[in-house]
Amino acid sequence: MSQFLTTRELAALLRVKERKVYDLAAEGALPVRRVTGKLLFPREEIENWLAANGAGEKAARVESRPTAARPLVIAGGHDPLLEWALRESRSGIAAFLDGALDGLERAAAGDCIAAGLHIPEPGPDAWNVAATAERLSDEPVVLIEWAKRRRGLMFRKEPGRTIESLADARGLAFQSRQPEAGSELVLSLLLERENMKRDDLRLIPAVERSETDLAAAIAAGRADIGLGIEASARQFQLEFACLIVERFDLVVWRKAYFDPPFQKLMRFCASEAFHDRARTLGGYDVSRFGAVHFNARS
Repeated sequence: MSQFLTTRELAALLRVKERKVYDLAAEGALPVRRVTGKLLFPREEIENWLAANGAGEKAARVESRPTAARPLVIAGGHDPLLEWALRESRSGIAAFLDGALDGLERAAAGDCIAAGLHIPEPGPDAWNVAATAERLSDEPVVLIEWAKRRRGLMFRKEPGRTIESLADARGLAFQSRQPEAGSELVLSLLLERENMKRDDLRLIPAVERSETDLAAAIAAGRADIGLGIEASARQFQLEFACLIVERFDLVVWRKAYFDPPFQKLMRFCASEAFHDRARTLGGYDVSRFGAVHFNARS
């Protein structure tokens, strides 16, 4: 007999759901060891823990014990499809979408139930996993795919002007985003690929804090060009030159994933209305929505 219990074995012993075991372990209410990202429960310590108050009584109290509440908020990178789905699903989840890096920090601080990330990483089609593992490896979170998005240069159409790369943006007033935005990390990656530096761009001092605001600034003439997503370029009838396909993921607190508000959102995102909206906005691929890319402390 193993001297350790798995999460599933302990849940069966206590007659509770596995997510309750994760919650109690996160609170420090159970004797637990973390080995290569997995939770293992020392059998002898668990038996002593149960014997202290009686197994049946303790299990009942475990099941009814409240867990620390996180605000019913999704933070992180801005995404028009996500913003729309939160409203349309009537999930009751609020949005505070002020940048992928901001969202990652809010997730680590317990200030949201989920955060949208599009953080580029070394390697082909590598997004978000290393950043999540580094910042949240000791937290009960799961990283699921929201959508792939076409990102590139958006600009107003002008006769005789052709823009296909960042090099073509030299001399144009370039609209940037806030430092916490994932698009700024993507911009750095793309500049490196073209052997360029930020000094090669004529960055304007003001920043725009969402994909929609970025496109609006260019459409209004406050800037000539910026790095945004195709959906926002289409919304403001801007020209668009795709430079990269990024993966936008949601890192979700595991308990919140199973709670009614997030499950309501997930059910809505399986609907035809959601897929129709993604097609209408343009530049999205939601064919792998919900795919798991990282599962901490599983």
